[in-house]
Amino acid sequence: MLTETRNTRDNWRAVLICAVIVFGLAFDQFVPFWGQTLTSAGLWFLLLHWGRRATREEQIMLAACVIYATLGECFLSLVWGIYDYRLNNVPAFVPPGHALLLMLGIIIAERLRDWITWFVPLAAAPFVLLLAVPGIDTFGVLLFAILILSMIFSHARKLYSVMFVLSLTMEIYGTWIGNWTWAIDVPWIGLTTTNPPLAAGVFYCVLDLLVMSTVRAWRERSVGIAAQGA
Repeated sequence: MLTETRNTRDNWRAVLICAVIVFGLAFDQFVPFWGQTLTSAGLWFLLLHWGRRATREEQIMLAACVIYATLGECFLSLVWGIYDYRLNNVPAFVPPGHALLLMLGIIIAERLRDWITWFVPLAAAPFVLLLAVPGIDTFGVLLFAILILSMIFSHARKLYSVMFVLSLTMEIYGTWIGNWTWAIDVPWIGLTTTNPPLAAGVFYCVLDLLVMSTVRAWRERSVGIAAQGA
């Protein structure tokens, strides 16, 4: 009964997260000023509302995701400059958006069979090479290598495959309507890419790797403290 209730809750959360991302990005793009402000308020409200009802471990996960996402976005966009948001800022809805997308990825990953884990990178590999050979997206080879390393040295491989697909879908949608734009010539390293890169999801996988490592460290520390107190 509890499992059925949780599944129903997660199904509704997944639908709501998809709707908020789709309509929130459109609202940000097509409603001057207030679009970005209200989208940010809506995503933060949703994240804080769900976070308040979450377990302690889930709260650690969401908080870590927001912190890492904020630092990563500031570096990748404002410092490195590999992509730019339409107002040349990092919108306030982006950090909670990352956390909500992670929640969606976890919900989906729990419902998929294990074969999806390596199917995604194997399916993506030929397209990465096809874009890299003529010089259209040489950045993709580096990103794809990072994906494979992340999957080899992590226990959340299926989640990374799911996030790779989810984030690519969101990247295609966000760049299509104009929320952000990727630089064709990648600064500092002299590589090229597309708008968006095929392997853009690798950044989300690295984010999730950091988050899951933080959660695992917190869990081990909690177990150690409990053992000392016993």
